[in-house]
Amino acid sequence: MKKLEYAQVLSSERIAEEIYDLKLRVSFAGDVRAGQFVNLYSGDASRLLPRPISICDADPFAGTIRLVYRIAGAGTREFSGLSAGDAIKVMGPLGNGFPTEAAAGRRVLLVGGGIGIPPMLGTARALASLTGEAAPLSVAAAAGYRTEDLFLLGDLRETTGTCVSTDDGSYGTHGTVLDAIRESGFSGDLILACGPRVMLRAVKEYAEAQGAECYVSMEERMACGVGVCLGCVCGTTGTDAHSMVKKARVCADGPVFPTGEVDLS
Repeated sequence: MKKLEYAQVLSSERIAEEIYDLKLRVSFAGDVRAGQFVNLYSGDASRLLPRPISICDADPFAGTIRLVYRIAGAGTREFSGLSAGDAIKVMGPLGNGFPTEAAAGRRVLLVGGGIGIPPMLGTARALASLTGEAAPLSVAAAAGYRTEDLFLLGDLRETTGTCVSTDDGSYGTHGTVLDAIRESGFSGDLILACGPRVMLRAVKEYAEAQGAECYVSMEERMACGVGVCLGCVCGTTGTDAHSMVKKARVCADGPVFPTGEVDLS
């Protein structure tokens, strides 16, 4: 169940160009599923709408969540100025998450592009914590960056085998994240991905060609973040039973969808 509260800032650190790592103490850390997000609220009354940020990781024992985000405007730039001991209004956890229960006994491939990489780290760690019959057969990850500013790569590689692509060829495979996957030989019968739409479209086509089940976390501009304003709808392949249109709310019905249910064109 989502909660609205003031969280204590434990740390805030710049880890790459315009990328910040924010750690908060919250009461709902134990309720977080990999792939969910939170709404962060500005302290400036002129900024009415919250900013949705994916949860990179959660520690239910310490009662903390980790948010890794890119500065995209005035709100996120405000957050980059937070310091340990500050308080910030937060609502979470929001949306649905990746179906980690579907990983049991399967080869899982995680694909992250740009700021879609942080939730894939949390997903990798959630999968690594599964034991017994619930555990996946194997987990591998692929991360796509613009340049050699490789935020979170060390964390990913501590968790699972990871291949890398860069747009400019400064590190790893020169090309797309799918180029890196093909070069590495990684594969999976369950693919979980988060990143820009063009990447998700390519991942969907790759999964179909491989006969793999695939889930994607959609990146859309959100306003309320709780499904009321209808500002973040995406196209779907099926008709919604209530609205009778081929649309879904990314914040409330997603952000994670099976690729067969969303229109990525």
